Amino acid sequence: MATVAELLQPVEADLDALLADLRSLIGAGHPILQAAAEHLFAAGGKRLRPGIVLLLSRAVDADGELGPRHRRLAEITEMIHTASLVHDDVVDEAATRRGVDTVHSRFNHRVAVLAGDFLFAQASWHLANLDDLEVVKLLSRVIMDLADGEVKQGLFRYDTGQSFETYLEKSYCKTASLIANSARAAGVLTGLAPQQLDDLYRFGRQLGLAFQVVDDILDFTGSDQQLGKPAASDLASGYLTAPALYALQERPALAGLIEREFSQEGDLEQALELVRGCEAIPRSRALAEGFAKEASAALDWLAPSEPSRALRGLPDFVLSRLY
Repeated sequence: MATVAELLQPVEADLDALLADLRSLIGAGHPILQAAAEHLFAAGGKRLRPGIVLLLSRAVDADGELGPRHRRLAEITEMIHTASLVHDDVVDEAATRRGVDTVHSRFNHRVAVLAGDFLFAQASWHLANLDDLEVVKLLSRVIMDLADGEVKQGLFRYDTGQSFETYLEKSYCKTASLIANSARAAGVLTGLAPQQLDDLYRFGRQLGLAFQVVDDILDFTGSDQQLGKPAASDLASGYLTAPALYALQERPALAGLIEREFSQEGDLEQALELVRGCEAIPRSRALAEGFAKEASAALDWLAPSEPSRALRGLPDFVLSRLY
């Protein structure tokens, strides 16, 4: 099975250039914010989101080339993603991310909130300078969705009555919206037909949802090392994801443990056993597989090329994290 580095190989040089550019784009600001931003881009994430934008941009270009506006779009995508992570970590009070100290644990909460705001503001400014209203609309929608997803996640903590739709909406806002809308934006900058734009959006949306469901399964099945955070931390925080929601349908006893916020000795362990001991994980896996399949189908029309081969490999890569 291909690794993410292998899949992103056709745009490896583009991604290296992107990191160098991000450093200089952000370089001008306040020294502490600059240090915070530098620290984030050095933290060695997978660069999957800008990678998708770069792969799609090359895949839909007649000559497989990459224009300056597509490069800038990929940079904006990474800025928005990074800004959302900074704020996420503050809200979740996470001490590390990908094994590196989070901004608020390295500096403080105030700096982290400001650094996230600073990155969102930078992204908005560079977005406006692309001079394409359609693209501005698509990516400013993402910034709204990210905030919306974070708020929804907080509102529905320990809420066993929430619907599966609520969970999927929240997952769309937090994970899929950025991939879907930046994929579509790459097509807009290339001047693709409306049907193809819809397909790019659909690819990003279904891939993002598959990615989120896989993440949610790993919260129950992965080790701390694999996750880069303590296992079952979502459930412990009261965030109910696909496995927990499916388990609630099969194991009504789970509701009581969640509603008392795992306040008694052994509650969390018992809850984990209930989730792992029923069909919740296999059902969640089937859900992720369905999303991945739909993502693949959305790109059937792409002409064969190195970048399009890599894009076709992404849905399987997302699922491979489960095995």
